[in-house]
Amino acid sequence: MKSLKFRIAVVLIALFGSLYALFTKPVNFGLDLQGGTHLVLQVDIEKALQDEASSLMRDIRNSLLDKGVQVLSIERKGKDVYVKLLDPEDVRKAVKLIEDDFKQFNVKVSGTDISLSFKRKFIADEVDRLAEQALETIRNRVDELGVAEPVIVRNGKDRIIVELPGVKDPDRAKKIIGRVAKLEFMEVVDVANSKDELIQKQGGKIPEDCKVLVQDLKNKEGKVVSHRYYLVKKEPILTGAYLKNAYPSTDEYGMPAVSFELNGEGARIFSDYSGKHVGTRLAIVLDDKVQSAPVIRSRIGARGQITGQFTYQEAKDLSIVLRAGALPAPVRFIEETTVGPSLGKESVERGVKSGIAGLILVMLFMIVYYRFSGFIADLALGMNVILLWAALGTLGATLTLPGIAGYILTIGMAVDANVIIFERIREELRKGRMLLSAVEAGFSTAWGTIVDANVTTIAAAAVLFQFGTGPIKGFAVTLSLGILSSMFTAVFVTKVILDVIVNYRQKLFSI
Repeated sequence: MKSLKFRIAVVLIALFGSLYALFTKPVNFGLDLQGGTHLVLQVDIEKALQDEASSLMRDIRNSLLDKGVQVLSIERKGKDVYVKLLDPEDVRKAVKLIEDDFKQFNVKVSGTDISLSFKRKFIADEVDRLAEQALETIRNRVDELGVAEPVIVRNGKDRIIVELPGVKDPDRAKKIIGRVAKLEFMEVVDVANSKDELIQKQGGKIPEDCKVLVQDLKNKEGKVVSHRYYLVKKEPILTGAYLKNAYPSTDEYGMPAVSFELNGEGARIFSDYSGKHVGTRLAIVLDDKVQSAPVIRSRIGARGQITGQFTYQEAKDLSIVLRAGALPAPVRFIEETTVGPSLGKESVERGVKSGIAGLILVMLFMIVYYRFSGFIADLALGMNVILLWAALGTLGATLTLPGIAGYILTIGMAVDANVIIFERIREELRKGRMLLSAVEAGFSTAWGTIVDANVTTIAAAAVLFQFGTGPIKGFAVTLSLGILSSMFTAVFVTKVILDVIVNYRQKLFSI
């Protein structure tokens, strides 16, 4: 009797706990139900490899010069690098240096010309690294947006699928997700109002260690009205890799700006440089465009500010992408779909109607075929519906259209266990057993079959969850939770109610 009271308490706790969760933990709806944005991005691998070749080209040149090898010219065409030497005697020495220190290249020699092309394995590894890094960066940016249960997965070698439930402004999402956000702090050599003027001031030629960057000058309405050109050192003083935090703020004139904090190493580098260059300009560069170029007034430590005639929303969005880090390569949006809320509403309504219709039909069948025992099974089934919805809300799972299908499927599957149990009880009663003994035997003999059937289904759902994406995972989650819930209600809850009837109201029992 003590055992029965304890089991009744467990059922009541589960029921009232589920009812509480039902009203306090709303279920998240997926893209197909509440609407949102579906994006397909392609990582520009070719551009990334070209940038990598440019970076390595400078390293190769410096290494050759350090070893006394005279370089006549070195240039990049596409993602290949071509080196022309002055002295034929230096060819063997140069080839050995490149093969030892730059193993990512295949080396071909023709006279004093050396051509370098990336090895296939390096390209394959780089493609995988760039795609994974882009995936992680995009995931961090979406997390900063605060989207509930987004879907962010790789598709093929260089594509990424992003689904943002509830996001109705795809333009802003695209700006945040697709911005490279390469932040650099660069030494300013000179400044002018035009590129030609800047070149003339340098004697008609841009120094090899420098490059020209432009700054857009805007009016109060945010419209670009003119430009300013800066000659900066190619090698940045600092990059966004040293950034610890970024957040929207206001500048000394009360205009929107972005404040940032550097990590310990970044603060040390910045402090050392600024202390030695008081009175000179420092360009704050974002994606190869100068945002601002303030004059260093004193030593700067771990904190700084980026100004650039931002709106508050622009400052907020820039803070998001800076915190999440720069993309390792540019990305292109090759597909964009905005799902309207009307489609989601229609899907939810149809799904709810289907679920209710299925629930009513199953309940009617159980009452007609198993009489009062069927009514008990229906009570357990009702509790199963409540438990499953509460579990989805509590775990923060996302309900998609396939998830609704899984929900409806579990309603039908939930009474399977009761059918097996009731048929076993009928068999025991036909053998002449007493009611209490027949109920115990029915549950014990049916238990093995119930477990086998449900464990195999859960295993299949686990495979779907592991290898599926988006809606498929939603179906797998709903199905798995539904099976666990139905096993509890169909076996444990039904058994508790039957034990109460058998012990106290046997006249009510029928099967």
